[in-house]
Amino acid sequence: MAKLPQTSAPIYEALDRFRQMRVVPFDVPGHKRGRGNRELVELLGEKCVSLDVNSMKPLDNLCHPVSVIAEAEDLAAEAFGAAHAFLMVGGTTSAVQSMILAVCLRGNKIILPRNVHRSIINALILSGAKPVYVNPDVDQRLGISLGMSVEQLEQAIKSNPDAVAVLVNNPTYYGICSDLRSIVDLAHRHNMSVLVDEAHGTHFYFGDGLPVSAMAAGADMAAVSMHKSGGSLTQSSYLLIGNEVNAGYVRQIINLTQTTSSSYLLLASLDISRRNLALRGREEFARVVDLAEYARAEINAIGDYYAYSRELNNGSSIFDYDVTKLSVNTLDIGLAGIEVYDILRDEYNIQIEFGDIGNILAYISIGDRKQDVERLVSALSEVRRRYQRDKTGLLSQEYIDPLVVVTPQEAFYAPKESVPIEETEGRICSEFVMCYPPGIPVLAPGERITKQILAYIRYAKLKGCSLTGSEDPSIELLNVLKGV
Repeated sequence: MAKLPQTSAPIYEALDRFRQMRVVPFDVPGHKRGRGNRELVELLGEKCVSLDVNSMKPLDNLCHPVSVIAEAEDLAAEAFGAAHAFLMVGGTTSAVQSMILAVCLRGNKIILPRNVHRSIINALILSGAKPVYVNPDVDQRLGISLGMSVEQLEQAIKSNPDAVAVLVNNPTYYGICSDLRSIVDLAHRHNMSVLVDEAHGTHFYFGDGLPVSAMAAGADMAAVSMHKSGGSLTQSSYLLIGNEVNAGYVRQIINLTQTTSSSYLLLASLDISRRNLALRGREEFARVVDLAEYARAEINAIGDYYAYSRELNNGSSIFDYDVTKLSVNTLDIGLAGIEVYDILRDEYNIQIEFGDIGNILAYISIGDRKQDVERLVSALSEVRRRYQRDKTGLLSQEYIDPLVVVTPQEAFYAPKESVPIEETEGRICSEFVMCYPPGIPVLAPGERITKQILAYIRYAKLKGCSLTGSEDPSIELLNVLKGV
């Protein structure tokens, strides 16, 4: 573990020393500290561009760290309570895929909820692992999918005792948390690894009174989006592992897909942000919790909106709730969440995280101020006054149980044909369709296309959801398995 104190930021400090040396660059990148691209300097600033450098001995190498990057990894592991931490510059997508590739061989079964991010199903395509989906319960009022219950996992393990791993999405985009400690204990008793997509749970490691973190619960691996609630630059994340995982093998897996030209801007941002949270995280996230609770109370006082929280807890599929998540159901004002999302951006210059069929999410974190929250509350009040209408005819269901026919890898690489979407009912999809964000597939490769799914896609398009994932950007055509 770390020998340096948490006040250190070894990557950033090495970069700063290097910048002061005024080394003449005859290596990449070709902009040569910005001299070859003045517009880039104007955009990002002289100091930022001067730190966009190549791997070299004084700055270590992410593929095989032995000095400052290795020190930064040790400090991160200590701060997060992990046996080892890997700095990831391909986003949490890269971390999630590395987790699955590290534990699943082709044909291995992995138990996971179906309401996962597309990166996880992409990892199934890459690895050839077979998903055993645990279809989550759905809150009928809110239309959102919930967490994985221990009872559901027990049944899945009983039916699939040969599964090698369990993956848990914790917290969900909406803030729902599973009983992680019990899930880890159950899976380990059956010799299964536990992987946690903890993209939205960075703050669990640095906050009091928040849901348990993956490492504290004893999980084997966790993918953590430091850039979401941790304050680092977009695309920078951590992959955390426990004591029973072979760090050297995981490094080899990461190096299969992660760039050999890692950005030192991203690495330094991870280093600095880890230091910030280690030194000030508990104080900062206590303030974030207070701000989110204030916003929740003010929004609920408007009327018809429902900003939900721990009152949803049922001890099973909603074991805990991340109170920093400002998730708001909008259906009682007669608007889909995506409609409120668009109005806030287009008419009030307020950009929230996402809107779906029935909900919006405003992401509250360390950079938010009370006056910004008050502006959001005021705008929501005006939206209700100006746009409220009868909610008859609004859909609420966000999650549809899939009918899995073949594995994602088999479907993705199988012979396929492009068919008008209205003619695809009953066919087997060979690509993705999803609203982004949050990036949870409505359809994934290998799943049968049903009347309910087609109706959902039509409705989502009508309401203005950003549908992605298919080869045809207009989603007028879908790729389906040929002759099936």
